[in-house]
Amino acid sequence: MRPENPNVALAMGAGVAARIFPQRRLNSLKPGLRLLSPEPMEDFTSSRSLGLLAETDILITGWGCPTVDIAVLDSAPRLRHILHAGGSVKHHVGAECWARGIQVSTAADANAVPVAEYTVAMILLANKRVLQIARTLHTEKSAVDPEQLFPDMGNYGKRVGIIGASKIGRHVIRLLAPYELDIMVADPYLSPEDAVALGVQLVSMEKLMESSDVVSLHAPSLPSTRDLINAGLIARLRTGSTFINTARGELVDQDALLVRLERHELFAVLDVTTPWVLPADSGFYSNPNVLLTPHLAGSLGNELERLAATAVAEAHRVARDEPLRFPVRIGDLAFTA
Repeated sequence: MRPENPNVALAMGAGVAARIFPQRRLNSLKPGLRLLSPEPMEDFTSSRSLGLLAETDILITGWGCPTVDIAVLDSAPRLRHILHAGGSVKHHVGAECWARGIQVSTAADANAVPVAEYTVAMILLANKRVLQIARTLHTEKSAVDPEQLFPDMGNYGKRVGIIGASKIGRHVIRLLAPYELDIMVADPYLSPEDAVALGVQLVSMEKLMESSDVVSLHAPSLPSTRDLINAGLIARLRTGSTFINTARGELVDQDALLVRLERHELFAVLDVTTPWVLPADSGFYSNPNVLLTPHLAGSLGNELERLAATAVAEAHRVARDEPLRFPVRIGDLAFTA
């Protein structure tokens, strides 16, 4: 039976709560919820943590949360919901949670919004050739004729290829809707009916690579997607096209991509690489056709509060005995990051 005013506890790594949960978000738990402590648990073994777990109905987690395993569940007999103020729950929510009937939710959809915003900005800049023209102006320090450099510059009627109709991919599609662009999607799990509903053309990966002016990668990082963008697919990218990666570096054959970049056949916007920080002698740093950013597309700065707002809203749904808006089912884990 659901308690009248469920008890809420926080669990996450050191310093995470200070970044994600400003005091106004903690205050917004009231009325209807009782926060056991504003200080999050950083472990589940101390006497303080065991005392909190014994009273917890709802556990709000964040990055760096310790694993919720059988021992933790045995120490938390009232626990019925784990609400993650972040993306993936794979690293801290064990399968035994679902086996015990714990309901799990995630703020992955909220975290997808800034990634999609970054992506859309880069798509529009790429088609307008802003980055390349700006670099030329900085180098030449004299008059520059944009159309002479790029006669095809502009977004009108350009083709954008989205790899993966994931949460982020769908947000990108939604945000691109006001623009007069031809949007194609490659995703083996997207049905023709869903593609029509999204207003996109469902195509093969090969056709997408060959015909897109900009290709943006939004597939999850799974064993099956490692080197998803292999050398063969990279060879199919149209000369002059732009490749954007905000997913994970291991999904891409970076060596093959760099070869084409060094031939000045492609442009690339890379927010993620493998490794996260490239060695100092990497050709990606020095290549004029590459824009590198340090994994900043995801939630940072004031965008982090959106994660807290999502988890708090889910907690209030629990208090009102309403279904979660962003549930995670154990079967979802095989297809999500």
